[in-house]
Amino acid sequence: MKIQSVKGTRDFYPPVMAVRNFILDGWKSASLRNGFEEYDGPIFEYLKMYQVKSGDEIVEQLFNFTDRGGRHLAIRPEITPTLARMVNQQINSLPRPIKWFSIPRLCRAERPQKGRLREFFQWNVDIIGSESILADAEVIYCTIDYLRSLGLTSKDIKAKISSRKLLAAFLLDIGIAADSLESLYPILDKKPKLPEDAFVEMLGKAVEDDGKADTIKKFMELSDISEIAGLFNPGEEAKAALQELSDLMDILGQMSVGDYCVFDPHIVRGLAYYTGIVFEIHDAANSLRAVAGGGRYDNLLGDFGGPKVSGTGMGMGDCVLEILLSEKGLLDGQLPTKNLDYFIACLDTDLQGAALELTAALRHAGFATDFSYKATGLKKQLKQASAANSAICVIIGTEYKEKSLFLVKDMKTSGQQLMTKEQVIQAAK
Repeated sequence: MKIQSVKGTRDFYPPVMAVRNFILDGWKSASLRNGFEEYDGPIFEYLKMYQVKSGDEIVEQLFNFTDRGGRHLAIRPEITPTLARMVNQQINSLPRPIKWFSIPRLCRAERPQKGRLREFFQWNVDIIGSESILADAEVIYCTIDYLRSLGLTSKDIKAKISSRKLLAAFLLDIGIAADSLESLYPILDKKPKLPEDAFVEMLGKAVEDDGKADTIKKFMELSDISEIAGLFNPGEEAKAALQELSDLMDILGQMSVGDYCVFDPHIVRGLAYYTGIVFEIHDAANSLRAVAGGGRYDNLLGDFGGPKVSGTGMGMGDCVLEILLSEKGLLDGQLPTKNLDYFIACLDTDLQGAALELTAALRHAGFATDFSYKATGLKKQLKQASAANSAICVIIGTEYKEKSLFLVKDMKTSGQQLMTKEQVIQAAK
């Protein structure tokens, strides 16, 4: 019986693993150089924890089960609830602001499609305990900093930035009822994904006043922050949100990533817990799903039984990112390959003991060293050394046995010299 891998998952053969390591190592490096500390949590949590954040409908999107103790559990589809739980447990002892990152393996029971699998890795960065717009700027900057380090320019990607606080104030100022906002956000969030007539129809059903619906439509089509004030008479909340958004853009400009950033009111982020700045990173051609997204959340810790502490964060999955990097040719030449410091070529089975001793000594000294399991011809073993990108090949043959010498060959220059075991090890150091 031939067993296939589960649909929506991946087998990480060495070439695929090289891509994974390249992405995940880059995430970690970017996090550390931007001052974040790493954390992680369990791969499964109580099911109710995800229901608190996303409602009962989330159950259908999870891999959930009941354990032998009758507890309802779920494999984590995201790590933000775990973050909230962990911070709440030690909220009084953690120095603020809390700047944490994580690179969890996540699972979602979704229909696999381009850029979305059932199992994936996600980079999360969060700053908790600061209400300053500088924290939002830090999260956005860290995201762009990583993508820029890969070779992606402002012509390749854009950070589309908006504000849930501004959107809420705008809707209230034009007369939309406060209890209608939560049901309206998901509709506005779908605008870029829908044909124009379909969006207008959905908006018309949610907002029956044609004048208000038309004003909302115009708001969603703006491309410059300066145009907002001319659309309606902003109240104090809207003015504060506009100033915050303007300040954020100025800060990002000062941090040298302003050319990557644009105002885009289409960015709503469907999840209800966003309360302030929201953003998504998209490829410039808008041919892929969002590469990353996030924003400010002021109520998340409180929803999980903790105090009302403000936070802001971002999540980036590896699937869409890999597609984008591949399309841009940015994986070519950047992926880690197998590289040996030494390859030990043994030409006589009687000399295998000496080969093993030298191999172990070089490995103990910290050098990547490998050897052939068979005493085949020199040409074949040199080919093995070359395939492993070995810098040096040490050849052990009967003609050198009596003098206890090894022939040391530089694989790049083809230069070679005879050395004792001690000289080989000393030269390696």
